Amino acid sequence: MDLLRHAARGERLTPDQAAELRDVPLFAVAGAADAVRGLRTDPEVVTYLIDRNVNYSNVCTIGCAFCGFYRTRRQEDAYVLAYETIGEKLRELEAVGGTRVLMQGGVHPTLSFDWYLDLMRYLKTHHPTIRVEAFSPEEIKGMAKMTGMTHREVLAELHAAGLDGLPGGGGEMLVDEVRHAKHVSPARISSDEWIDVMDAAQSLGLYTTATMVIGFGETFAQRIASMKRIRDQQDYALATYGNGFSAFISWTLQTEGVRIDGKVPGAGPSEYLRNVATARLFLDNVDNHQASWPTMGYKVAQTALRFGANDFGSTMLEENVVSQAGAKHRATPEREIVRQIVEAGYVPKQRGSLYEIVAEPDVETLLAAPPTEDPLAHPAPV
Repeated sequence: MDLLRHAARGERLTPDQAAELRDVPLFAVAGAADAVRGLRTDPEVVTYLIDRNVNYSNVCTIGCAFCGFYRTRRQEDAYVLAYETIGEKLRELEAVGGTRVLMQGGVHPTLSFDWYLDLMRYLKTHHPTIRVEAFSPEEIKGMAKMTGMTHREVLAELHAAGLDGLPGGGGEMLVDEVRHAKHVSPARISSDEWIDVMDAAQSLGLYTTATMVIGFGETFAQRIASMKRIRDQQDYALATYGNGFSAFISWTLQTEGVRIDGKVPGAGPSEYLRNVATARLFLDNVDNHQASWPTMGYKVAQTALRFGANDFGSTMLEENVVSQAGAKHRATPEREIVRQIVEAGYVPKQRGSLYEIVAEPDVETLLAAPPTEDPLAHPAPV
């Protein structure tokens, strides 16, 4: 059909054209997305990252109905990690060849801005080889409110202290009608504020990613509208700053054991795969698209590699947030990610945060090593 031929050539789709993809057979959309993936990235290679998640605190005042991780300050299991404890986690990451820490918490009501600045300085002093990509637009908004500074001023000070990047957490659906619904999160950062924080980060040269969560009961048109916010910002950032979102990552809402459970329809694997393919076709200015094995499982993530994704994500050592909302797939060793990529028919290559290739794994040695349940363990020599 003309729409798919147009899309498969990598030409820009209008929102109305993208909305038509809802009714196109799933594997036809996949074919077009795979063709575009081959135009934007090496069609033979799938990349991955060795990193660690560190949740420095679980205290948060926002209270999203889909979050099972947050605690109030007075709950018994509320915590804030000491700098030394975070440092020990980074030493374990260094030992397995990791290159990035993804560090997020909540909007803490009492931690001072100096606490965050000193944390950045501590990590950069003691772990200079590890990129620190930390906080979320929601957390930056909280720091700005606490200090009276603008988003850009907050980010500039964090950047000077050692912050390398701002992850795209809190994107979910960039449609306020969805994100601020009473059963979702009325207090959540608005779509405009999320974009403003990301714009400020990009203006400073910070690494940023764009994320999306489906399954809140949003329409397909609202999914396209959310992607349009990302595409528009990417157009602006690339033209103005010369950099923008390094990658797009989407996944399905995890609802097990959280307050939103039973109040939204969620989304299954076929919806997820259609969203991955649609994003690859619509977000023509974002080169890298990541599969989400932690929420979807290995087999669906492998399938996503044929639906436009060119990256398998990361080892995500010690992921706590989506896992506490029902995600069944926890941290994994490098060996398992390499196995999944090879079995899907691709060449695995280890990347850095900016999608530069940093290593080519010894696939034969990795896959010959006995399996281990410990994602921090080195493969045994063979």
